[in-house]
Amino acid sequence: MTEKEQKQAAKQFTEFWKDKGYEKGQSQIFWIQLLSRVYGIDRPEEFIEFEDQVHIDKNTGFIDAYIPSTKVLIEQKSIDKDLKKGIRQSDGSLLNPFQQAKKYIAELPLSKHPKWVITCNFKSFLIYNMENPNGEPEEILLKDLEKEYYRLQFMVDTGNSNIKKEIQVSIQAGELVGKIYDEILPLYKDSKNKETLKSLNMLCVRLVFCLYAEDAGLFGRHNMFHDYLARFEAKDLRRALIDLFKVLDTKIENRDIYMTEELSQFPYVNGGLFADRNIEIPMLNEKVKEIILSKASEDFDWSDISPTIFGAVFESTLNPETRRTGGMHYTSIENIHKVIDPLFLNDLQEELENKILNLTTQKAIKDNVIAFQEKIAKLKFLDPACR
Repeated sequence: MTEKEQKQAAKQFTEFWKDKGYEKGQSQIFWIQLLSRVYGIDRPEEFIEFEDQVHIDKNTGFIDAYIPSTKVLIEQKSIDKDLKKGIRQSDGSLLNPFQQAKKYIAELPLSKHPKWVITCNFKSFLIYNMENPNGEPEEILLKDLEKEYYRLQFMVDTGNSNIKKEIQVSIQAGELVGKIYDEILPLYKDSKNKETLKSLNMLCVRLVFCLYAEDAGLFGRHNMFHDYLARFEAKDLRRALIDLFKVLDTKIENRDIYMTEELSQFPYVNGGLFADRNIEIPMLNEKVKEIILSKASEDFDWSDISPTIFGAVFESTLNPETRRTGGMHYTSIENIHKVIDPLFLNDLQEELENKILNLTTQKAIKDNVIAFQEKIAKLKFLDPACR
């Protein structure tokens, strides 16, 4: 199945199941159709198991669905059920669907313990990574399945254990940056000069920051960077960027009091990203303007990218020779978490969720959150490989 076909299948599936969803009568049909029509499983009835019995104390429970080959356990509810609220059980206890699933898991042999738990109410999928069962679940809405179908690919792909939306988005972002880089490079007078390439790399990094800042709210208004550039003809884009970069590097109190409103609305950006005012910027053309305004701004949401993987996006702005000679390589988000999760992040998340957010009064939560924030601010870590 091609990507286009899969998107179309996801769209048709979404349209069919919109506003439908009765747990007892439609759950199995829902999952069989999802696996076969959207993910191309030939014999879904052999791929997924339904209603496996689990004995808890003296009672018998039923696991709604389980995929043995990828170790995915599914707890299905009707469309009117809130997946994060407790539901009254036969023994009188209140359990949300994930807590109910964990109760089943405790009675399963170790070989059947799932890697993933999905709770679903026909309109939302909450996905729990059982490597971090206390972490927040990833959510995928049925209405977004056409553009986010890949995030459920782990159900059918034994080699894919990553559902993070940021990974897919970062790949798309890298492709966009590559297009910008490739389109601007020939516009330089000497496209092989080392200083020229250094300027182009810095220009691309600055453009990525501006695109991210306008989507993430750092500039204060959505599409602020886009709207600023859209005012200029292609031949004037070079001067527009030079003026903008200068403003971003100037504190509010030091700015020209006669500066145009279009420029004065931008905030000061500290950290030195825009400090070098001598980088070489060539005359730009209509194609560059179209890529930046349409493909990189209008058609792409940079706020979906986690800051932890911005290094990988920035790396894509550098040509292979520059990366090789400069020794530049950014650590992937997966490898970052392999280090920081067991080192300190898991403990911090557990403290926040179990010792602070479970407090009964808002004042107690607020006081403890502030103390927790101050504790985090005082933590120091040494990365011997960082330079």
